[in-house]
Amino acid sequence: MEDFKAGKTISLTNGGDITVIAKLGEGGQGTVYKVAYNGKEYALKWYFPKAMKHPDRFYKNLENNVTQGSPDKAFLWPQAVTQKQGGSFGYIMDLRPANYVDFARILNASVHFKNTSAVINALLNMVLAFQALHRKGYSYQDINDGNFFVDPATGDVLICDNDNVAPHGESLGVGGKSRYMAPEVVLGNSRPNYNTDLYSLSVILFMILFVSHPLEGAQVAKCPCLTEAHERKFYASEPVFIFDPDNSNNRPVRGIHNNAIVLWPLFPQYLRDMFVRAFTKGFDSNSRITEQEWKKALLRLRDDVFRCPHCGEENFASTAQGACIGCKKPIAVPLILQGKDFAIALLPQKAITAWHTEQGDFNEQVGVVVQNKSNPNLWGIRNLSDRMWQVVFPNGQSKAIQKGEVFPAVKGIQIDFGGTSAAIQG
Repeated sequence: MEDFKAGKTISLTNGGDITVIAKLGEGGQGTVYKVAYNGKEYALKWYFPKAMKHPDRFYKNLENNVTQGSPDKAFLWPQAVTQKQGGSFGYIMDLRPANYVDFARILNASVHFKNTSAVINALLNMVLAFQALHRKGYSYQDINDGNFFVDPATGDVLICDNDNVAPHGESLGVGGKSRYMAPEVVLGNSRPNYNTDLYSLSVILFMILFVSHPLEGAQVAKCPCLTEAHERKFYASEPVFIFDPDNSNNRPVRGIHNNAIVLWPLFPQYLRDMFVRAFTKGFDSNSRITEQEWKKALLRLRDDVFRCPHCGEENFASTAQGACIGCKKPIAVPLILQGKDFAIALLPQKAITAWHTEQGDFNEQVGVVVQNKSNPNLWGIRNLSDRMWQVVFPNGQSKAIQKGEVFPAVKGIQIDFGGTSAAIQG
């Protein structure tokens, strides 16, 4: 099929028309163009006629996805489908903003996240997006490193290639990409589904954090040529996590897997335990880590972060050893607001959210750590919520803290948020 020329007009099924502006790129399934529609620019993905196993089902599924609408703002979701012409068709979606980069550039270290907080935000955004997708009754079926665009400054994420998304239990003939597929898909025992999405998501999360693949260690390194039989063994029939506590046969090799070796010990044990579970018990399709579990772990990790006062490097309070992991200068571990299900490293501007106080929205700020303007060494916590907080000081005296009021952040204080409680520890 020849490329569309600038000025080419293509009709949509909704009665509108799009006009081709320029070619943006080409992949295995088709060509992507910049197009104009209703005074706005979009991306058009146009398929190669032989790229789809079941074109009629694929077309109908695209139309259904357009009708149902996007489950989350992170998805570059199909906005409209074209009429068929020349034995093929396409769909339009929003263009990727310039501040988003290909996920592959993160993995090959040509682009770096601004800081650890941006990394955590990216992980959290991915988890929440797929949670929304699955709750709407879809499975993605082909999660891999080519599906994501990331803003390295903020961790905001955009997810593309949503043409393969289908309702649970339905398959469009897409198996997935090698190294990301769940073992049961590689072995031919299952079609892609919700549970296989969870496995692929765990692979992506690991790769973002540790810039390494969770199953690529000594066994893969000593393989001179990674044949289809080898891939079947290493990723499906006999997978071994590189940090499996009970099997050291596939440990990362120094000089080859340096990222994994350096980064793994920097993260808290509670997070590492999640990945151990994901790539040991999680090889069983019924034992996968859910998005809700990842969400809780990542919010805990976000609360754990504090900055070095000397170089600005972000450390974790739960693993701090008295020296910054960046500049190696001595740093004091901050006080911790410890609740039943959370532990917040208390530093100026650190937020307390409805997630902490009532298992609500983690984006709803109900409190904040503030710094005394006249004495920067004095910190406090301001109540931003509509609820009254009851604070008990170390001497046993108590005080009601109304909205807008501040109480000192000192060790030994007990706080009742009106349903949940916490204590400042150090």
